[in-house]
Amino acid sequence: MSLQGPIIVVAENPAADLVEALRDAGAFPIVETKWSDAPTAFVAVKPVAIVLADPGPPPSEAAGRMLCLQIVTANGPTVPVIARVERDSGAPIPIALTIDAKLPHERLIARLRSALRVRALHATVLRRIDTFASRGGHIVRLPVGDALEDASVLIAGRGKLYPALSVAIGERIGIVGALSVETAARHLNARDIDGIVIGDGFSAPMVESFLTVLAQDPRFRDIPVAIANEMPKDFSDRLPTVDHIDPEPKRIVERMIPVVRLHAFEARLKRMLKSLDAEGMFDPDTGLLTRDAFWHDLGKVVEEAAERGAALSLARFSFDAPFDRRISLDGARLVSRLTRNIDFAHLAEDGSILIAFTQTDLRSSHVVARRIASVLKHTLLAPHRELAKVAANVTLASFKAGDNFNTLLQRVMGNQAVAAE
Repeated sequence: MSLQGPIIVVAENPAADLVEALRDAGAFPIVETKWSDAPTAFVAVKPVAIVLADPGPPPSEAAGRMLCLQIVTANGPTVPVIARVERDSGAPIPIALTIDAKLPHERLIARLRSALRVRALHATVLRRIDTFASRGGHIVRLPVGDALEDASVLIAGRGKLYPALSVAIGERIGIVGALSVETAARHLNARDIDGIVIGDGFSAPMVESFLTVLAQDPRFRDIPVAIANEMPKDFSDRLPTVDHIDPEPKRIVERMIPVVRLHAFEARLKRMLKSLDAEGMFDPDTGLLTRDAFWHDLGKVVEEAAERGAALSLARFSFDAPFDRRISLDGARLVSRLTRNIDFAHLAEDGSILIAFTQTDLRSSHVVARRIASVLKHTLLAPHRELAKVAANVTLASFKAGDNFNTLLQRVMGNQAVAAE
């Protein structure tokens, strides 16, 4: 990723070595400023990124608050902030992505490139939204709210630190626990994970093996990873977002929040691009069809089934747990991974998930629905109860001779059929 700026470097004393390293990496222009002038420089320069060179808090708390406020309220693509910190200290401003001040400048530059890729993706999405609207498409907006609300962090470990981490992280972010490396790998393949915390209880070879799997899979190369134990060598270049953090739950949460938020925001942007590519048919929150698109497509396939005798089945997946937005979103995103190319699905307002199995008779639909229900049961967790599984109840109906849109829907949804339409 290009480092074409402007990039602001904030330091009370000249950070000559860091500025030189940024220039050698292709950063231009670089604007150096002190904390007192940083808010003014931000407005004047409109940077693509900010680097906080001095570890420790800003000399002026007011300047730090003002700079933070300007960054989060600025129009346009996100502006990443990279902060150098001491291992036992916090970030100068809460939104900053941290990097250990003792690490080589190349690590900071790698983290900056990774963050700028998200900024470039954000700029692309904003541009595509404007283009889509200018062509007469309906207004599409990015989902509002903190991306952290949709994020999930995988906590792997089985030592005394594990319960403390689960409580500290679970208060801020959704968590998935794993007491073994094998379970952690299975969760990574089954769910959307936005950060990983590796606690105590694993041997060095086990941690190294797990990191090797992450480094070899492009899907996980940019995922934030915090390691509370000693970090194996030679992973800093292969996994630029891996940090060795002091095994203090509060510190781990403090360092992980900004990077997990950025990763979840990137996932949100990718879902939005998918929606724009499909002319707004997909919900950027879930990855499934929007309400209007689902009912339109279902009406079409019902007509085909009535006219040509094509096989069609409709399934409704509901959950035992009380309605919870997080469970619904997690379930919908899992379903978006599990549905076949010939099928389509939608997250209903009551939290249930509807899936249309096209060209599929009742017997084959049973097989597919059972597989999806099994994955949901073994993957989804009830809110506030880390080890409680969520059972997925399935209602399945196949299109029969003499059926129409309403009768098929009635057999699957009962009294809710009218409201759904």
